[in-house]
Amino acid sequence: MTVDDSWYLLLSALLFTIGSLGVLTRRNSIVVFMCVELMLNAVNLTFVTFSSVLDDIAGQVVVFFVLVVAAAEVVVGLGIIVAILRRRPNATADDVSLLRG
Repeated sequence: MTVDDSWYLLLSALLFTIGSLGVLTRRNSIVVFMCVELMLNAVNLTFVTFSSVLDDIAGQVVVFFVLVVAAAEVVVGLGIIVAILRRRPNATADDVSLLRG
């Protein structure tokens, strides 16, 4: 039994919608960060699906670079978030003024 490609695109759209709703509604910075990662993975799923449909490896190459950028984002982003939460444990995503010198 094979799964049609439209199901992968539907799953990708659902994951992206959940991620964008999480970014727009949540105040906890770690949850917002996880929702951004969910959105990146939804886009990766779309790239892989179109790469498979078009029988072209370019989509998978783009996914590789997106994963590298996402890994770098995790390192820098989590470092900043943890540093802020250590100084102020009750900080939310609205507290951007903490980043000022």
